[in-house]
Amino acid sequence: MPLTTLSQSSLQDYADCPRRFQLRYLERLSYPAVESEPALENEKHLQEGEYFHRLVQQYLIGIPAGKIGKLANTANLERWWENFLATPDFQNLRGVGNLLPEAALSAPLGNYRLVAKYDLLIIENGKAIIYDWKTYRKRPRNEWLAARMQTRVYRALLVHAGAHLNDGKPFEPEQIEMVYWFAEYPNEPARFTYTSAQYKRDWDSLVKLAEEVAAASSFPLTDDRTKCLYCPYRSYCDRGVQAGDVEQAEAEMEAEELFDVNFEQIGEIAF
Repeated sequence: MPLTTLSQSSLQDYADCPRRFQLRYLERLSYPAVESEPALENEKHLQEGEYFHRLVQQYLIGIPAGKIGKLANTANLERWWENFLATPDFQNLRGVGNLLPEAALSAPLGNYRLVAKYDLLIIENGKAIIYDWKTYRKRPRNEWLAARMQTRVYRALLVHAGAHLNDGKPFEPEQIEMVYWFAEYPNEPARFTYTSAQYKRDWDSLVKLAEEVAAASSFPLTDDRTKCLYCPYRSYCDRGVQAGDVEQAEAEMEAEELFDVNFEQIGEIAF
C-alpha cells in the first residue's frame, strides 16, 4: 500500500534518518530490536504515558475527577494525575472556551495529506491554545522542542486548516500558542507563540519535505550514529545490537501517533 499521509512523527523520522523513514513507513517492517534498556521498564513507562492521556481525555469530556482518579493505579499515574489537577491552568478548564480534546486536522501537502492529532485545543475569543501532554522523565530544553516537527507541524496546520474551528475564519499565526505540559514538571511548561514569518518558514519547509519524500529514490542512513542507539531498526543497518540507555533515549523515542479517526471527517482547507 503506498504512503498517503505524513505526520509530525514520520517527518521527524525522515529529518533524523531517511533510512528509518523508509523502513518504518514505506516498507512497514516490524521492530527487530528494543529501543532502550531496561526494556521492560521503558515499555511500562510508555504504556503509563498512553494511559495518562486517556485519563485526561476522560476528564475533559466531563467524567468526574474523583472517578478518574481511581483509575490512576500506579505510582507514576497517581503522581501525574495529582499534578494535573493541582495545576492552576487546568483547575477551571471545563469552563473555558471551546474545548476540543483529541482533535484531528488534515490538509493536502504535495502528494500526501498532512495529519495531526492534538491532545487538546482550546478556542476562545478568536485565539487558540494547543496543549500537548508529555510524561518525559527529564524535561527537554525549549530549544530542542522548538526545532521539533511536532511544534512546527501542529501550529502550521492549525493556521492552514483550522478555519472551521473559528467560525470559518482562518487563525492568524499570532493568535496561536502551543504549550507542552510535563507531568513530572507541572510548574515548568514550555510555551511557544507564533508569528506570520514562522508560519511561512514552517509551511514552505513542509512542502519542500513532502516534495523531497515523493521524489526520493534512495534513503541514506543518518551520519549521527548516536540516533542509532535508540533506533529499533539499527540491526538492519549494521549499526549495533545493544540499545541505548533509557534515560538518554527518551526524547528520541516518540512513536508514531495512532490515528483512530475517520480522515473523511477531518477538517481541512481546500486548495
